[in-house]
Amino acid sequence: MNLSLQKDIFISFFRSGMLGYGGGPSTIPLVHKEVVEVYEWMDDDEFSDILAMGNTLPGPIMTKMAGYIGYRVGGMAGLASALAASVLPTVLIMILLISFLASFRDSSIVQGMTTAIAPVVGVMLFVLAFNFLKNSKRDLGWGIAITLGVISLIVFEALGVHPAILIGVLIIYALVRKAPSKDKKKEGESS
Repeated sequence: MNLSLQKDIFISFFRSGMLGYGGGPSTIPLVHKEVVEVYEWMDDDEFSDILAMGNTLPGPIMTKMAGYIGYRVGGMAGLASALAASVLPTVLIMILLISFLASFRDSSIVQGMTTAIAPVVGVMLFVLAFNFLKNSKRDLGWGIAITLGVISLIVFEALGVHPAILIGVLIIYALVRKAPSKDKKKEGESS
């Protein structure tokens, strides 16, 4: 077991958990920064696949991503380190600050701070989505990438379709598209 790697896994998810005020969506860009940019354990494409897979499964996104990335990078010990690091900040803050914060929950200052955080999280998620769009442009071109983005938005928001269904359809489409056709197999055999 590489202790240096385990320490890096723990620190990256602990930092994301500590700074990710506002729940799962606010931690996604922080995890991306740690995993893709700081430690370079994976690239944007791999991260977007993990994010898509994590969104289809039930439960908190941070723990699902931490578990998978921790296991992928550091095995079972990495999984344990990443999960502990992602859950520990929330548990500690809740234990230490719950009674203190409860006395201020009706304060207009605290309510204003909470309200002010929402746009920041929105901008962080927009930047992450824009980066994914730029990366998909590389593979698909701007026209198809933007068209798929608009269709996805309409399907999710206007029609109320769960993201897992759309992701499943896209995965099946990609697999069918990659599979060699029977005619091409026969051409290769006869050559």
